[in-house]
Amino acid sequence: MRVIGLMSGTSYDAIDAAAAELRLAGDSVVLKPLGMVSRAYDHELRETLAAALPPGATSAAEMCRLDTRIGQAFAAAAVRADRELCDGRAELVASHGQTVYHWVTEGRVHGTLQLGQPAWIAEATGLPVVADFRPRDIAAGGQGAPLVSLVDLLWLRGRPGTPVALNLGGIANLTAPDGTAFDTGPGCALIDAAARGFSGGRLAYDVDGALAARGEVHQVLLDRLLAEPYYALPAPRTTGKELFHLGYLREALAGLGTLSAEDVVATLTLLTARTVADAVRAQGATEVIASGGGTRNPVLMRELGRLLPGVALRTSDELGLPSAAKEAYAFAVLGFLTVHGLPGTAPASTGARHARVLGSLTPGRDGFRLPPPARERPVRLVLE
Repeated sequence: MRVIGLMSGTSYDAIDAAAAELRLAGDSVVLKPLGMVSRAYDHELRETLAAALPPGATSAAEMCRLDTRIGQAFAAAAVRADRELCDGRAELVASHGQTVYHWVTEGRVHGTLQLGQPAWIAEATGLPVVADFRPRDIAAGGQGAPLVSLVDLLWLRGRPGTPVALNLGGIANLTAPDGTAFDTGPGCALIDAAARGFSGGRLAYDVDGALAARGEVHQVLLDRLLAEPYYALPAPRTTGKELFHLGYLREALAGLGTLSAEDVVATLTLLTARTVADAVRAQGATEVIASGGGTRNPVLMRELGRLLPGVALRTSDELGLPSAAKEAYAFAVLGFLTVHGLPGTAPASTGARHARVLGSLTPGRDGFRLPPPARERPVRLVLE
């Protein structure tokens, strides 16, 4: 089955569309990557989305407009992926949507909201769409995240030592081979917020780690940030830009005088590396397989390597799964599991009471033609 996975992360800079040929073979899911295309949000949509995210205020009317416009943007990405990567022969789209709110109080997740109306995708492509993955896990008592953990567990099974999968997106998350999975804290969220704030919106992120490379760590600021109670919460735990945003950073900077953009970004880069490294060490990891936009920040990766002596640090590209597209491929797998009647969660990772089949289905041009339910639950992911 040819499946297109659509993903836009907490950095909300672009929609990634990854196409995969997927099949079941005994106890394995076999994935053949077909490539990825990326579609940036247009400037107006990105600015409207940024203004609606916490701690900003919004309205039902604005959320309705965003749901439609994001859905149309996702649809355009899916159409392009089908044309360029699948020769027009895709059979299913799996869309994560754009997370705008993750409702967490005292460590418990009560709800989550991803925008990007799937009807627009189904109408544009003619294909059935699996979307809205996270709420079912939350309804079963889970955190609704990190959902990529199931794919990581299938993929890492059988590797020697204690490998962990690390995603360095806006929020960083980790999956260990025993099923433990959680958001470690801000991946690039605060770095991006600082770059955008100090540059007046000219920079969306710290390009190539250039700001951090020119700065020096401000120890008082680092100590304030490391005192964040979130880091002491037990796994599974999840977070988002509801906590780690520009206003949060401004509160931490209060009373410290005038700090340069370079020093602030250098401090935030070390904060991300420290919180990730602490989480990796706590799992007794011997190998870290990293993916996500943060892997393209050489200063962040260098700090991670320095803080994890003796731990092999590599990217998923080295193992055949492009790091920039890994989450989009993961949601292609989750959509594939859904239409085969297979669970898309690992309760040990999300804290749910039971593994659940995820998502809701939007019919394509010809309705639904679902494959027969799988007889065997897969235990590994094989790259072809």
